[in-house]
Amino acid sequence: MRKIPFILILSFLLSISTSCSKDNDDTDTSPLEAKSMLNVEYGSSSHQKYDIYLPKNRTKDTKVLILIHGGGWNAGDKSEMDAFKDFIREQLPEIAVVNMNYRLADMNHPPYPMQINDIDNVVNELRKKAKEFHISTEIGFIGASAGAHLSLLWSYAHDTQKQVKMVCSIVGPTNFLDKAYLNTTNQDLRGLLDQFGNSSELLKEASPLYQLTSNAPPTILFYGAKDPLIPISQGIDLRDKLMELNVKHQFTLYPEGGHGWVGIDLMDTSLKLKAFIQENL
Repeated sequence: MRKIPFILILSFLLSISTSCSKDNDDTDTSPLEAKSMLNVEYGSSSHQKYDIYLPKNRTKDTKVLILIHGGGWNAGDKSEMDAFKDFIREQLPEIAVVNMNYRLADMNHPPYPMQINDIDNVVNELRKKAKEFHISTEIGFIGASAGAHLSLLWSYAHDTQKQVKMVCSIVGPTNFLDKAYLNTTNQDLRGLLDQFGNSSELLKEASPLYQLTSNAPPTILFYGAKDPLIPISQGIDLRDKLMELNVKHQFTLYPEGGHGWVGIDLMDTSLKLKAFIQENL
């Protein structure tokens, strides 16, 4: 199957970053320095690795944002989320960032539940190492495309410890039983969906829309009205259910946006996302 790249251009985020920020006051006589650890292994697969960026002066109250890349569940790499990582470190320097890889799907390894299990492993490891890393167990997610689907699904259905304080979906699929998906004639899209199999029960279980409850964390959604891969119903239907269940949320649909966007729309995304993180994480 031809790889469908995720084309969201993120480098613009850095253009609104400030070059410096005030150091946080810390009464500790030995404040912690910033620390980065790359390709930390959390499993035996070559894909089970994450990067963690710990801010200076961190404490047990330092929140963590986990970034999850896209790629149609069968491709992609954490490096694709580097612009998000840099944006958070510049704009919200008090937050720790984890940028994770996960096992990629193939003919013998469907994405669900394998990739959700990988998120489980990372979150569990972060919780176990919270004291060592000097971080909180409270987390947020930012996901793009397939990574947004995984972020929503884990936050809604697998957060048994209620650690997630906010989740962001950028062009993430939410409902695999959507008629716009089931009846598609797009062979590339059909190939992506077929990775999850044909069981209606499993497709429902893997759809964030059907896992959403009134206890879900605050959710911010960004979608493009001209996206060739994600029907607008994917975002609108989730928005409507968030509203129905009275879950705190924001929803933005860019009329000219595709599977990503640039310019003023991207600036709007960055400003809204920063404010949402500050308010909820």
